[in-house]
Amino acid sequence: MPAKILLKLEEQIKALEYELHNELPREIKRAREHGDLSENAEYHAAKERQGIVHARLTLLKKRLAEFSMLDFSKIPRDAVGLGSSVALYDTKTENEISYRLVTSEEADATNGAISTTSPIGRGLLNKQVGDVVQIRTPAGLKEYEILRLKTIHEEE
Repeated sequence: MPAKILLKLEEQIKALEYELHNELPREIKRAREHGDLSENAEYHAAKERQGIVHARLTLLKKRLAEFSMLDFSKIPRDAVGLGSSVALYDTKTENEISYRLVTSEEADATNGAISTTSPIGRGLLNKQVGDVVQIRTPAGLKEYEILRLKTIHEEE
């Protein structure tokens, strides 16, 4: 998993750098050739996109640097942590729910991938099988029992 995340970040950075240094300058040049910049929608759209790409690129490079410094040996082997797959029992609805704890870049709640910084993700960190946790979410107080756990160390 760590290698996949690093690869994904590096690919996104490479694509954004290409767009920032190759595609956007061409678009801006082409838009300038149309004349009056004050009323040139193509120019303004390209400049706005340039700002967005630059900001996203800065964020991704920062996240890559932070992620590269993570010590995966410090992620618990017997408790919920980054990369864990967790089966939970919702004590109120009596349903079983499964989540995988991921970085914010990988989060996709509709597919069960939640960030370690989300309310549920934070509430599950360092918990073990059999623990009952109460987590305050935007939808109200949730109570889960941890049924099964597979850590990042078992996934590799």
